[in-house]
Amino acid sequence: MNFINLLKQKFREGDALIRLIFINVAVFVVLQSVKVFLLLFNIHTDVFFNALAAPAHLGQLMFKPWTILTYMFMHEGLMHLFFNMFAFYWFGKLFLLYFSPKQLVGLFLIGGFGGFLSFSLAYNIFPYFNDLVANSSLVGASGSITAIILAVATKAPNMEMRLLLFGNIKLKYIALITVFTSFFGIASSNAGGEIAHLGGALIGYLFIVSLQQGKDITAWINKLLDGLYDLFRPRKLKVRQSNQHGKHKMSDGEFNQQKAQRMTQIDAILDKIKSSGYESLTEQEKRRLFEQGKN
Repeated sequence: MNFINLLKQKFREGDALIRLIFINVAVFVVLQSVKVFLLLFNIHTDVFFNALAAPAHLGQLMFKPWTILTYMFMHEGLMHLFFNMFAFYWFGKLFLLYFSPKQLVGLFLIGGFGGFLSFSLAYNIFPYFNDLVANSSLVGASGSITAIILAVATKAPNMEMRLLLFGNIKLKYIALITVFTSFFGIASSNAGGEIAHLGGALIGYLFIVSLQQGKDITAWINKLLDGLYDLFRPRKLKVRQSNQHGKHKMSDGEFNQQKAQRMTQIDAILDKIKSSGYESLTEQEKRRLFEQGKN
């Protein structure tokens, strides 16, 4: 089995978490390969990558609304991808202890939408970003992953996770550290990314609160995904055969003759019952008598 087939097998056998990680890694590999190819021919890559990154400017977003989805699967570099997928794997495993794979996919996407929404609102509302909004865009799954982290921490705040160099830390403290570092990080050069973290965190928290009130905010997007899957799923061809093919239409005379034969057989069975009892009938005679009783 070659490497490509092995990856295909692992993808098919993997759960929703593994498949999402596979997709993120695959998108990164493809985009980086395209980037290298374009650079070798001295072709600028900005146009290609800007078509997939989510812009802060609302006017630009109108012409590429798909970027609200595609940006979640893009990463700036290998370390950006590695740390995101590392966190996603471990917190995704914890998430699946309490929730379904469909809810994981749904929250990943909705968390990403929430991350973009907070990014876009901040850049279009606060004066600090007035000079930046036209040239700013968002990439990465950080908002989605922060939603997963906050959801797990809200569901099981006292569960502990062992962190290298720090030992066992309760999830509620990890969540608080994540939120505060993102908030203070707004003053850094990655303000947009930090704001997206906060938006994703809010979605993760609301996911748990809504569930406690009997409402699943991921239900609508999973229903949409199921509909898209059914729409594009290959359907097996069905061959229908007519029951009338090759049948001979019976004349009135033939029908009456067969009816008379059946009645003669039934009369003989009834006579046998009178003389020897029902138990003396054969299985075939019992079946014939039963079928006649239904007519």
